[in-house]
Amino acid sequence: MTKIFLLQGPNMSFLGRRQPEIYGTTTAAELDAMMLEHAKANGYALEIFYTHSEPVAIERLYQALDEGFDGVVMNPAAFLFAGYALRDCLRAIQLPYVEVHMSNIEKRGLHSILAEVAVGMVAGFGVNSYLLGLDAMLRHLGGRAARA
Repeated sequence: MTKIFLLQGPNMSFLGRRQPEIYGTTTAAELDAMMLEHAKANGYALEIFYTHSEPVAIERLYQALDEGFDGVVMNPAAFLFAGYALRDCLRAIQLPYVEVHMSNIEKRGLHSILAEVAVGMVAGFGVNSYLLGLDAMLRHLGGRAARA
């Protein structure tokens, strides 16, 4: 069974209460339930992990590699500004990485330093960015498996 690790960066655990004009009113728990239902409906394993700490994120990504995850989907949130160590970790583990953002970060004048190591990025579709990102990862993994 395909295993996807989903990492939520700083402040994402505060969804539903944090800047609803940008991020909407869906709570982190509601989003988690949506994503876990997506995993069940599409036949893959999904683990969701929240952290406000870049060192913790890095440690957990190395652990995900050791645990045999097939890919990483992440909303790096504030890590996108200066997460150079996190970017180096993503390069080191060499798992496919799809970046997701609820808002259109380009429209907001933001640039992700992590995007350069991503297979691709989904941004601007609210909570649906996650479902689109998970679908993209599944398709990427399926294509990679077919080529192997």
